[in-house]
Amino acid sequence: MPEFFNVLPPAQALQGLLELLPRSPLAGESVAVADALGRITAAPLTAPEDLPAFPRSAMDGFSLRAADTFGASEGLPAYFSLVGEVPMGMDAAVSVGLGEAAVAYTGGMLAGHADAVVMVENTQPVDAVTIEVVRPVAPGENVVQPGEDVRAGEPLLPAGHLLRPQDLGGLTALGITRITVARRPKVAILAMGDEVVAPESIPSPGQIRDVNSYTVAAQVRQAGGIPILLGIAPDDYGTQLAAAGRGLEQADVLVCSAGSSVSSRDLTADLINGLGEPGVLVHGLSLRPGKPAIVGLVGGKPAFGLPGNPVSAMIVFDLLVRPVLYHLCGCTAPPEPATVAARLTQDIASAPGREDYIPVRLFTQGNGPEEERLAEPVFGKSNLIYTLIRADGLVLAPLDQAGLYAGERVAVRLF
Repeated sequence: MPEFFNVLPPAQALQGLLELLPRSPLAGESVAVADALGRITAAPLTAPEDLPAFPRSAMDGFSLRAADTFGASEGLPAYFSLVGEVPMGMDAAVSVGLGEAAVAYTGGMLAGHADAVVMVENTQPVDAVTIEVVRPVAPGENVVQPGEDVRAGEPLLPAGHLLRPQDLGGLTALGITRITVARRPKVAILAMGDEVVAPESIPSPGQIRDVNSYTVAAQVRQAGGIPILLGIAPDDYGTQLAAAGRGLEQADVLVCSAGSSVSSRDLTADLINGLGEPGVLVHGLSLRPGKPAIVGLVGGKPAFGLPGNPVSAMIVFDLLVRPVLYHLCGCTAPPEPATVAARLTQDIASAPGREDYIPVRLFTQGNGPEEERLAEPVFGKSNLIYTLIRADGLVLAPLDQAGLYAGERVAVRLF
């Protein structure tokens, strides 16, 4: 029995790979802003104009000259003559002078020569053409000034920025309707093993349906990539090598599912070495589940060997493949899964020297101020996909700890 592989912490294995990847991100492509959510900017953007382009009222009320309100109070109001209004979406056709005001609407332009807006709540009507103001306003009060949001030429978004809904709104506010983003990384996914059959097949005794191709493909889509399913290759080195080679020709990343342990029938390490230099970089992680994972590099393209067990494969993908996909797009701050704090309901055994990821189910206990979020471990073997289906997230037992204890506060990494 060969000695089990030397293992590295997942973060160290990832960093070693990232340092060897080409520094330039994937080529850019132009897309409509409406379709750019979750994409990565390929170049920095600057504002083509001021936003807003004109002084806008921040309140419903009356635009006027602030100096004319100084000293106004409920006991000694200031009186103003109404000279008109500025309709929404229209240029200001009226101007105000001494003791004059114009009706203003939230988001609309101010009347000419006006420099403030008094809220309607701080006025009283006297007659159809006169109001009294019972509170003074300062110059610029209740007014959004031209360029207050962003000025022409000001940096908007850097290269490598993950586009969010508010980013898209900000771009369209400036008339930007197309944007150059990094091309989506293509990921070739190869399932391997004589025992693996397509989901639509009826397995014979000893066979199992392909789960990993579909969970990994979904994870690729979640990370902004494009999955390319290569199908299932039997336990034959030549067949696997040919399929993996075709995948690397089409894709930016290769992911092989199963075949990563030290069994004589598990050929992934030889496969990655056979595809090109430098080949396998890491074979084995200080991780449970997922210890047999492989990290490699072939002609500048990342290649991964994921364990065949579905839980292991999904966790290794999340820790290693997902950040690599964002890196290839030039993303400077890849998004991390959300976490919530919870209190463990049971002890979790672990061993120092490895990271343990344990699925947990979240629920609340108590009411009102006494309500508390609890995390209940969902124990199960790593080849049982429903272990993850029944869970809401993962809890990490760190490398340097011998387990976690009931009642301990933990961070739950949400799916």
